[in-house]
Amino acid sequence: MRVLTGIQPSGDLHIGNYFGSIKAMIESQNDHEVFAFIANYHAMSSLSDGERLSRLTMQAATDFLALGMDPQKSTFWVQSDVKEVLELYWVLSGFTPMGLLERAHSYKDKVAKGIASNHSLFSYPVLMAADILLFGSEVIPVGKDQIQHVEIARDIAVKFNNQYGDLFVLPEFRVDENVATVPGIDGQKMSKSYGNTIPIFSEEKIQSKIIKKIVTEAVPMEEPKEYENCNVYNIAKLFLDYEECAALQERYKKGGEGHGHFKLYTHDVIWEYFRPYRERRAYFEAHQDEVREILNLGAAKASATAAPIIDKVRSVTGIRY
Repeated sequence: MRVLTGIQPSGDLHIGNYFGSIKAMIESQNDHEVFAFIANYHAMSSLSDGERLSRLTMQAATDFLALGMDPQKSTFWVQSDVKEVLELYWVLSGFTPMGLLERAHSYKDKVAKGIASNHSLFSYPVLMAADILLFGSEVIPVGKDQIQHVEIARDIAVKFNNQYGDLFVLPEFRVDENVATVPGIDGQKMSKSYGNTIPIFSEEKIQSKIIKKIVTEAVPMEEPKEYENCNVYNIAKLFLDYEECAALQERYKKGGEGHGHFKLYTHDVIWEYFRPYRERRAYFEAHQDEVREILNLGAAKASATAAPIIDKVRSVTGIRY
C-alpha cells in the first residue's frame, strides 16, 4: 500500500504535527510504501520571506530524519524538486469547480483567523490533490481538519477519470481517532497559524515556559480536578500508556495538587519522550550535506514514480503532440 504525507516548512515542528501525521508515517515505513515530502510550495501561501523558507525547508528535513524518516525504506524529498506537481496542479485546476474550493473549511477558517486571502491559499486543495494523485497514493494519514482536502482530491480525480479514463488512483484518508486533533496550549487545535504550539525541538527552558502557559480552569489546589476537558491532561495523555493515564487521572481526582504540578509533570514526560530524537537531530544538524544528498536522491525516486503518471496526463490531455 502506498502512503503519502507532507508537511509545510513554515516553522518549528510541534507535537500536533508529530501525532497528527509524522508518527503514523514513521510507523508505516515497515509495512507500507511511504512517500513523504517537505511541502515548500504550500508554505508559500503564507510565507513570503525566501531566505526564511529556504532555512525552514532544511530545518524540516533535518527534523524529519531525526524523528525516524528512513530514506532506505521510503521516498523522502522536497516538493519543489519534483516540478511535475505544478504541471498537474494546473491541469487539475480545469477539473475543479469554484464552489468546491469555496466550501473548503480550512480556507474559511484561516481567513476568519485573519490570515490574508490570496489565490494560493484559496487553491491550496488543488495543489494538495496534485501532490496525492501524481504518485498514485492510496492512503493519506491526516488530522480531522484535513479530511475534506482528501475528499476534494477524490472529487477532482473522479471528474478527470470520467473525462479521460481511470488514470488516477482514488485516495483514502486515514485518521487515528485518538490523536487526530491535538489540542494547543489554548485548547484550540494545535497549529502554527494560531500560535498555540509546543515545539518538538527547543531548549528545555523554552518548552517549560510554553507548557506553563497552557490554559486551565481556576480550581483551588485542595479540591479534585476535572481531567477529561483539561488541556494539560489531553496533551499529556498523548505520551502515556493506559496505566500511566489511569495514574494521572487519580491524581486529578484526589486533589491536593494544582494544575501547575500537572504542567511540570507534562513537561518532564514530553522532554524525556523526545530525548533520543534530539540526539539524532544533533547529528544531522552537524551533517547538512548528508541531508541534502538524501533529499536529492529522494527527489530522483519521486520523479521516477511520477513520470509514467504525468506522461499519461500529457498524452490524454493533448499536452504532448
